Amino acid sequence: MKLTKYQHACFTLEKDSKLLVVDPGELSRDYRPSTGVVVVVITHEHFDHLSLPILSAIIALNPDVKIFTPRSVASKIDLQANCVEIVSPGDDMSIGGFKLVFGGGLHASIHTEFHAPFENITLLVDDRIYYPGDSLVQPDESLDVLLLPISAPWMKISESMDFLTRIKPRVAIPTHDGILSTDGIAVYDNWYKLAASKIGADYIRLTESIEI
Repeated sequence: MKLTKYQHACFTLEKDSKLLVVDPGELSRDYRPSTGVVVVVITHEHFDHLSLPILSAIIALNPDVKIFTPRSVASKIDLQANCVEIVSPGDDMSIGGFKLVFGGGLHASIHTEFHAPFENITLLVDDRIYYPGDSLVQPDESLDVLLLPISAPWMKISESMDFLTRIKPRVAIPTHDGILSTDGIAVYDNWYKLAASKIGADYIRLTESIEI
C-alpha cells in the first residue's frame, strides 16, 4: 500500500490502483483530485480538513465515490446525497479493498468559551494505520503507522509527544503542520524525534510517497 502525505492534514492511501483520500482541506494546496478515488473520509468540519470545491472535483472525476463523515459535516456538504454516508464511532466497513474502523467522538477542545464541542472521528485503516483527526484519542490496538498531529491550537507539544510514546507505533508520520513555518517545523521535528527514539519508532517526514 502506498501512502502519500500532502500539505497540512491531507493524505492518501493507494492499493491496487484504488485511492482512499483523507481530510482534503483548504490548506492542502498541493493535493490535486484524480481518478481512482473510491473513498473520502472527512474527520470534522474545520476548513483545514474540509474543502467543498475539492470534494466537488473528486466527485466529478469519480461518480461512484463514497464520502464518509460525521453527521455534523454531512449537513454542511451540499453535494450529491448518495455520495455521502454518515459514520459514528464504532462503525466499521470494507470498501474498495480498504478496511475502515471509525472511533473518537469529539474534536479536542481549543477553548471552553470560544470553541463549542463538535464531532470528530478517528480512522483506523486495515488494522495498521491510524489517524486521530483533531484529537489525541488513543486506539485500542497496537499500530504499525501513526499519522501524528504535531501542531494545533488544541494541544501542547508535550501532549502529542506523550500520545506518541503511549501508542508505540513502528512509524510516526507528522501531520497537521500547515500552520508552522520552516523553522518551526525543524524545531518541532527535533522534539518528536526524541520521543520516537525513546520507543524505538521511526519518525519520518514524508517528501514523497512511501510503501507501507
